[in-house]
Amino acid sequence: MHNRQSPLFFLLLLFFFGCSQNEKTIYNDATVIKGGTILNLENNGKNTTDWSNKAIIVQGDTIAAVIDVSELNPKQKNIIDATGKYIMPGLTDGFTVINNQQYANAFLYMGVTDVVGVESERRGPFYHDSDPSPNVHMLREVGEERMTNQQILDTIAKHHNNGAEVLLMMYKLTPDQVALAHKEAKKYGMGTIGELGFTSYKEAMDIGVDAFVHTTRYTLDVAPDTLAEKVAEQPFSNDLGSPKWRYYKMLTEMDSTNEALISHAKNLGESGSYIQPTFALLYLDMPFSKNPWKERVATIINIADVNRPADKETGKHNYPPEELAAYQKLGHNELMIERLYHRNGARYLSGSATDVWGSMPGISLHQELEVLHRIGLTNREVLAASTSNFNDAYGFKFGKIKPGFKANILMLKENPLEDLALLKGEKRLWVNGQEIDIAGLIK
Repeated sequence: MHNRQSPLFFLLLLFFFGCSQNEKTIYNDATVIKGGTILNLENNGKNTTDWSNKAIIVQGDTIAAVIDVSELNPKQKNIIDATGKYIMPGLTDGFTVINNQQYANAFLYMGVTDVVGVESERRGPFYHDSDPSPNVHMLREVGEERMTNQQILDTIAKHHNNGAEVLLMMYKLTPDQVALAHKEAKKYGMGTIGELGFTSYKEAMDIGVDAFVHTTRYTLDVAPDTLAEKVAEQPFSNDLGSPKWRYYKMLTEMDSTNEALISHAKNLGESGSYIQPTFALLYLDMPFSKNPWKERVATIINIADVNRPADKETGKHNYPPEELAAYQKLGHNELMIERLYHRNGARYLSGSATDVWGSMPGISLHQELEVLHRIGLTNREVLAASTSNFNDAYGFKFGKIKPGFKANILMLKENPLEDLALLKGEKRLWVNGQEIDIAGLIK
């Protein structure tokens, strides 16, 4: 005997099915990136479970929600199908300059959505009018010269009022002044970086400084105090007989059994501070370097704009022999030093220091990522160093695919966890929720 369902039963089914559809939110004025694999780059790249079958809801310049694909309303508009693609936050260059529109285009072409902007005599003035452009988070300095406490406070207030988001605390600050400057910067919500001399890096770690920049600088704790102070007095000399170069020579003569170096590595690993090696400064003088002028995006970069550029044919510096040998030795030991730091638990941020010593926009950030991998970071840890770690270090609201974060999104055809070179492959890029015309950047 067959059971027959009443017409009322089917009406109820239709009613409940309709209600379940209507309960699914329609996101107005949104772009939805559906499917694909979202790479999990949180926890310094220690998490290994990626996310699939998700939909990223972008409203305005922000990620409004990340939901299961099954929760999408069938009537939702503006859906981008990312099936088979790999999704991650845009890359960050944490210490760099933009001198012109071509530099901005080069960063975008290489997947960079955010830069911590620096300007100096060697790098030239920062160009703020580029369009399109990565997001710029300006860095400003305090402590280049000796200052009173009131001068420090006044300088930080001026930087904040002018829109600076990161404070670089420099050589001439004493430990008490670093503590004062760090506290004042945090009052304004600024990130803090140390490039120090009269304050040791161990003292700065204990103060809670967010990050340190340049391997050769934040390794200064291994030098005798008298030499460290002499370097602090004249930190930028190119004279091979200067205190800076005497200190560099000391670094080139160290090995991984040096007790002072091991002690400093342990201090870095146990601290909450991040480090930015800026390997790109010495990349061209390393034996495995590749010619940056062979990168496709290099066609839009004028060699005259680059500080001490690589030779276009060889991809190497045309330094005088003695100077070249000094940089090559320094680069070799810098790799040894950073391998030791990484083994002891140091945490990393990516920064290219463009465009000093031949470093180039966008291109040199990828050089930086390559060398971070060479010192022992997994590919996932390398990607975290250029994305989520900037939120963890400074509190910036970018670098993660999470609600409330800026919609700076990189979609790749192939998985960069398998090979970092795939970051340069076929891509789509969104900055603040707006898709960038990648092909148009190099026309």
